[in-house]
Amino acid sequence: MGKNKRQKLQSSGGRKPKPALAKTQGGRVSKPAPNTPKPKPHIQASQAEPTIPFLFNDQILLIGEGDLSFARSLVENHDCRNVTATVLESGKDELEEKYPHVGENIEVLEAAGAVVKYAVDAMKMPPWTDKKGRGGVGIMDRIFFNFPHVGGKSTDVNRQVRYNQELLVAFFKAALPSLSPKSGSSIIVTLFEGEPYTLWNIRDLARHSGLQVEKSFKFQAKAYPGYKHARTLGVVKSKKGETGGGWKGEERPARSYIFVRKGDKGAPLLGTNKQEEKDDEGEEEADD
Repeated sequence: MGKNKRQKLQSSGGRKPKPALAKTQGGRVSKPAPNTPKPKPHIQASQAEPTIPFLFNDQILLIGEGDLSFARSLVENHDCRNVTATVLESGKDELEEKYPHVGENIEVLEAAGAVVKYAVDAMKMPPWTDKKGRGGVGIMDRIFFNFPHVGGKSTDVNRQVRYNQELLVAFFKAALPSLSPKSGSSIIVTLFEGEPYTLWNIRDLARHSGLQVEKSFKFQAKAYPGYKHARTLGVVKSKKGETGGGWKGEERPARSYIFVRKGDKGAPLLGTNKQEEKDDEGEEEADD
């Protein structure tokens, strides 16, 4: 014990001095409130636990899968086996022209028992069966359409908005017959945040199609190791024909919307952040 500290204890009779109490304007002493709860730390969106909007045993249909890296992550990292992944391209050769690395993803999916289907137009697809050919109507528990986009049909923003709205309306109409009648079955669409995507008014498009937003959440690519955003036009190449670099869409803020039939309730989600759920409920009320 230091010399100065011993002197202070001796002057107070050997007892440690009590902390000074603040005085109010009237001269009275105000005591601190007992057991004052500490403020909870704010959780940044990037630190929140990712929301996983499916269960491993769900029948899952993926639309417009691009390079199939999302489907591969479901199989490898989430133990999903009832996966049907679809692409717009007519076959494997055309798909490899756009995404040269896609062959490995296909091998992993097929080895795990997942199904890859080609030439599937999201606007015109028929009711789906499961991978054994059973069912036909109402077989899918989850139908995903991540980052739908018609591609570079026009440089005019208004036309692009209209084209993508037409895509989504037709998709909702085509997907509904394949959605399981079980309560909690859902269609999940992921869009980038900000304009022009907010101009699509996806909530209104869904309402007119007999659906409602059950909730929405931040899409976090880290929940799907190995996933890379695949652009509609394919892998971006430099003037020298080299691939790599370029725009990394998986790092851009995005949001997923869970749609259920009107009057239905969504199934419990895995890894849902409670604060995020609360924020979304407020958002829904404001939109309604």
